[in-house]
Amino acid sequence: MDLTSRFEQAVADSKNLTDRPSNDTLLQLYSFYKQATEGDINVDPPSNPFDFVSKAKFEAWAALKGKTKENAMEEYVELIEKLKN
Repeated sequence: MDLTSRFEQAVADSKNLTDRPSNDTLLQLYSFYKQATEGDINVDPPSNPFDFVSKAKFEAWAALKGKTKENAMEEYVELIEKLKN
């Protein structure tokens, strides 16, 4: 199975996890997904300083700047596999 297929399967599997991941893990999944599907961050930081969720998402994705889409896919798949077990 090629990487794209494994990634798509992991995305589908993420919706059926038995336990809800921690907020930190959800942020990791979000940032890997965004990096894998869109590449380096391409949006402005949230303008509302009290929008902590958007700020955390922005910072998590920005931290992956320079990581290839393939590496982000691989790390996403690996994290979902850990969460499934």
